[in-house]
Amino acid sequence: MLDAKTNLMWDAKARPVKNFSEAQTLPVTLNIAGFTDWRAPTVEELFCLADRTRYRPAIDTDFFPDTPSDWFWSSTAGASSPSAYAWVVGFNYGYSGWSNQGGEGFVRAVRHR
Repeated sequence: MLDAKTNLMWDAKARPVKNFSEAQTLPVTLNIAGFTDWRAPTVEELFCLADRTRYRPAIDTDFFPDTPSDWFWSSTAGASSPSAYAWVVGFNYGYSGWSNQGGEGFVRAVRHR
């Protein structure tokens, strides 16, 4: 999906990952629609996808039809402990917070158009 306001292209697929580290490395290995410059989104980019008028999942399901109501990793490490925590966005109710980098979740790849 292309977001004309932010000039970002999003992978429609939610990809399960085992931890924060895998959420950072998996997107750069992707080749989607002929593009190979995918990455994990910042927390600000990812949070823009949250639609707080919806829940379970709190996202536009026309563009992201198979989004689980779960946590998605961003590329933003936690400022107080950047080697242990990172920011996530929860698409259950559309909120963000930080979590231990060892936790399972999902990642949605993004690239600049």
